[in-house]
Amino acid sequence: DLIRGMQVEKALAVLEHNPKHPAVPLRKLVLSAISNWKAKNEGADENALVVKTIFVDGARVIKRMRPAPQGRGYRVRKRSNHVTVIVDATPVTEKAVKVSSKETVKKAAAKKTTKTETE
Repeated sequence: DLIRGMQVEKALAVLEHNPKHPAVPLRKLVLSAISNWKAKNEGADENALVVKTIFVDGARVIKRMRPAPQGRGYRVRKRSNHVTVIVDATPVTEKAVKVSSKETVKKAAAKKTTKTETE
């Protein structure tokens, strides 16, 4: 949730200045996603890129034994995970059209209510 929905440049800046340990591999992953997007969309504007989705799934758990008292062994589970990042360009024109159409509907509804009040 830290970088979801952000522009790529802002997301990289946030991850660079984040003191937590996983921020470094996440930054590398976002950079890799950007380069993959550039390879698929040659000539497209990379300034409009947005982190569309990012999520972490569990992966294989490696089980090991740790020596314990009285000849026993405690199980140690070494966990790993899969991180998925989807980067896409923002469709600015669609959002602008949707917002303007909503505003006109609201204005039309407001005009109708004022007419009924004066009658």
